[in-house]
Amino acid sequence: MLQPTRRSFLRNAGGGFGAIALAGLLAEQNLLAAETVRDPLAPRKPHFEPTAKRVIFLFMSGGPSHMDTFDPKPGLTKLHGQKLPESFGPVKTRRGVDKNKLLASKRTFAKHGQCGMEVSDWFPHLAKHVDDIALLRGCHGDSVTHPESVYLMNTGSILMGRPSVGAWVSYGLGTENRNMPAFVVLPDPGGWPKGGAPAWGNGFLPTAYQGTLIRGGTSPVLNLGNPKGISDERQRKTLDFVRESNREHLAARGADSELEARIAAYELAYRMQAHAPEVVDLASETKETKELYGLDRKETAEFGTRCLLARRMVERGVRFVQLYSGDTNGWDAHSDLEGNHGQLCLASDKPIAGLLADLKRKGLLKDTLVIWGGEFGRTPMTEGTTGRDHNPHGFCLWMAGGGVKGGTVHGATDEIGLRAAEGKVHVNDIHATVLHLLGLKHLRLTFRHNGRNERLTDNAGEVIHEILA
Repeated sequence: MLQPTRRSFLRNAGGGFGAIALAGLLAEQNLLAAETVRDPLAPRKPHFEPTAKRVIFLFMSGGPSHMDTFDPKPGLTKLHGQKLPESFGPVKTRRGVDKNKLLASKRTFAKHGQCGMEVSDWFPHLAKHVDDIALLRGCHGDSVTHPESVYLMNTGSILMGRPSVGAWVSYGLGTENRNMPAFVVLPDPGGWPKGGAPAWGNGFLPTAYQGTLIRGGTSPVLNLGNPKGISDERQRKTLDFVRESNREHLAARGADSELEARIAAYELAYRMQAHAPEVVDLASETKETKELYGLDRKETAEFGTRCLLARRMVERGVRFVQLYSGDTNGWDAHSDLEGNHGQLCLASDKPIAGLLADLKRKGLLKDTLVIWGGEFGRTPMTEGTTGRDHNPHGFCLWMAGGGVKGGTVHGATDEIGLRAAEGKVHVNDIHATVLHLLGLKHLRLTFRHNGRNERLTDNAGEVIHEILA
């Protein structure tokens, strides 16, 4: 009979974080040979001095309309109700909406802050913080479908299975907090984005770098606690077995990076049992702080809670937090754009403004990069009569803090918001800029996979120097 390997034992030993105290006891009793188990999340120095130490990515799942939020288009208003002029050229859409009529925005835009940035009336609270925001109006991507575009914005490729940007950052920098994951995901309780878990996956990187799902309440991570019926004697026998298997594996096969990552994850989960509940417990927050995030209002309480959790996590050393707005359909307003976006803007406006204000007053915004955006924008043509279709050809994304030049508007779409026209930036450029702010050269942050040095930006990507402070 073949002897079980350490890898096969751990994969079949209960799954998830079920018997998580195992690894903590292994470490405490020195049952893991130091020469065989390396900590993949140990803090690492960046390539150069960074302006950002951590990231909060506010992902607007489904694709918000730039013409109705951060990119006013008076030219679209003039052409309202007309067919798309031939001068704009052919455009690929999923449902032939290029043959539909142009739809003007019903929103009112006004200039805000010292910079005079124009923002829709859907974001009255966020508009007060435009002097801290660098707005990219010339973004573009590669696909008109949700999953592919979600993967592109999160992993740098339309193909499923590559490491997410949070995983790359964790791989490059490790974590500042030994009791929490480096990369945390706070999904919308209404449902995951289209494309699902690969959006925060580790791809071909070791599993230690994948995103950890965390929610509020007394059980922030599912299956984190010890299972019922596990006695000390049974645990002791399990520990002894793992110790012997570990030594046999070392003697017969040498180090195994995947197993090292798995054991490190078990060790981390054991420490999280004691520390994660405190991180998600908002009892210590003042009434004023909770109101700042909108926790006192039904419309904003849920998203505001997750924004406050994001601040508490980066405050405690979590390297990368991704927070999703919108359920599985989210901002995907193929019909009733006013109702869809109106509700989601109401739910997110005050919490996001509260997050920026709170980070700033705590001195965290200067080295915390906040990103807002979805997988693409929406078309200036209608789909049906009251909605818009997907538009990867031109859309908006903004960043704040972490070394970006606040009060900056870079790039532009054409006069109706159909395509990026000036200062065009691809998603790969956005990723290169995020890594740059974290002190990482995107050309040097590589991982050897299948004989090739892979990187987040693949064969493209240029840092957007115009938005750097």
